[in-house]
Amino acid sequence: MSLADRHAAPGAPVRGRPRSEALERAIVEGVMKLLEDGVPLAELSVERIARTAGVGKATIYRRWSGKEELFVDVVRAAEPPDPELPGTSVRDDLVAICEQLRRRGLVSRSSAILHNVYAQMKSSPRIWSAYQATVIEPRRRLQAEVLRRGQLNGELREDIDVDVLGDIIVGPMLVRAVMRPDTELPEGLSEQIVDAVLDGLRPVSSPS
Repeated sequence: MSLADRHAAPGAPVRGRPRSEALERAIVEGVMKLLEDGVPLAELSVERIARTAGVGKATIYRRWSGKEELFVDVVRAAEPPDPELPGTSVRDDLVAICEQLRRRGLVSRSSAILHNVYAQMKSSPRIWSAYQATVIEPRRRLQAEVLRRGQLNGELREDIDVDVLGDIIVGPMLVRAVMRPDTELPEGLSEQIVDAVLDGLRPVSSPS
């Protein structure tokens, strides 16, 4: 399965012709090379990307509908992969979700290129919208499914909205990873956060 297909939303149609992993990798690496050379996202034309990657423009358009979609896949390729949820308990799944956020934070801190790309994406409404729709929203939907399962099987309180629950769970990690770049992101932090938060979210037994 190709890079773009792996990141497609469930049920989304596969675009274009059968894909070549080698070609897609060359195109993605071509974009990263241009970014490393200091070329702003706004100046990355499909023609320039094609020339750097050694492919034709038609090769790019057969795989991505436009620059926005391509840039999202470039960022996804630079980020840690989304976790395979263990499915053993809500606690274990939430730890896996928070751990991916922790690793993303470590990568963005250590990669000046990726940090710069995030900043440029936010200044481009079309690219940021594409990233939100194809990356962030699927992650939030998966998170919501885990939390609803926790409510249904009695692991989590049912009186709190799922969206609020999600913010309560991942909020501390996002604050550390994004808003407080001077703080550490040590191993074990995901378990620490999830366990501390779950203590306040478990159902309270009614007095007999």
